[in-house]
Amino acid sequence: MNYREAIDWLYSTQMFGIKLGLEGPTRLLREFLAFPAHTTKVVHVAGTNGKGSTCAMIDSLGRGLAQRTGLFTSPHLIDYRERIRVSGMEISEEKTAALITEAKELVADWDTHPTFFELTLAIAMRHFRDSDCDLIILETGMGGRLDATTAVPADVCVLTPIALDHTKWLGSTLGEIATEKAGIALRGKPLISSPQEPEAETAIKRATNQAQAPLSFVTQPLTGYTIGLAGEHQRYNAALACEAMIAAGYHISFDVVQHSLAHLDWPGRFERINENLILDAAHNPHAAQALVETWNSEYPGKKARIIFGAVEDKEVDSVLRLLEPIAEEFHFVPVNSPRGLDPSKHRTGTRAIIHTKLTEALAATADRPTLLTGSLFLLGEAKALLSEQSQRSSSQ
Repeated sequence: MNYREAIDWLYSTQMFGIKLGLEGPTRLLREFLAFPAHTTKVVHVAGTNGKGSTCAMIDSLGRGLAQRTGLFTSPHLIDYRERIRVSGMEISEEKTAALITEAKELVADWDTHPTFFELTLAIAMRHFRDSDCDLIILETGMGGRLDATTAVPADVCVLTPIALDHTKWLGSTLGEIATEKAGIALRGKPLISSPQEPEAETAIKRATNQAQAPLSFVTQPLTGYTIGLAGEHQRYNAALACEAMIAAGYHISFDVVQHSLAHLDWPGRFERINENLILDAAHNPHAAQALVETWNSEYPGKKARIIFGAVEDKEVDSVLRLLEPIAEEFHFVPVNSPRGLDPSKHRTGTRAIIHTKLTEALAATADRPTLLTGSLFLLGEAKALLSEQSQRSSSQ
């Protein structure tokens, strides 16, 4: 298959939905020869908010130490290949096509077909092995205990801030969700956590105690360094990333940390597109609160026109209430996703304008400070439009 044919086939596997469990991905990684080499270190990152930023920081620190890094994240914003990077370089179209073709042939007669996410993980891990990566950073897709990434043995486990999310799959309380996410803990392997709400902290302590995993919490933000991502919460993510590298056995000097974090570039996290437009993926209340604090720090006393779109299963009303204090007006738009919500259904006490498509909202707000936020799918659509690229989003 060529690249387009391969991607078409891979996207078709989304029909198999989401499956939580390790038996399937373990078999796939084994038969696809995709487990890491014994000399490769693996850092596994779970949580609700900040996973992508923390993974990007760990990757940047690794590269600052001249390590060949493999970075696996999800979802992508514009192009599928964003999910799989070696030392900052996206996997090539040719390698993607070759690995998808090989995977398709491997699983053709399996009784239980691997999911889109499981296949993507296997393709990434095989690419990392073929590339002789020294350090692999894995971002969980959902949860932790039964997430496909947990089939990969980790040397260090990391938990970013945990909040209510994916309640259909992970549980209805913060404690239940934290228990699932802390399920990445492994006997004898360090688990390092961001500061957590008391209910989540208790659940993490219980999970790591049962797993016999050494547990530590980051209690202070990283100060004294320039960080390429805005917001106080990113300083906590940076502290978490540094502790993860130390736990993995690396010595990180001041110069390495300063250079690695100052030159960090991670899209969709208070990303300044131009003097009037900022993109941020605040799709739940915890992330929205961090976004509001960052806005007030970066633009004290100013309000924004907010372009907003969301998908199902998100606490949209709570997010909008948190955003209202910094909103001059809202511009509600549809999200290009099967799970996208009707923008006319959003409720707010602030002036709101309903648009039928994103291009209308961007045109209406082009001359004033504008914050585009909500679903990652919306951010991907915006970035594709603004860069005149074609976008193909996924549901996983």
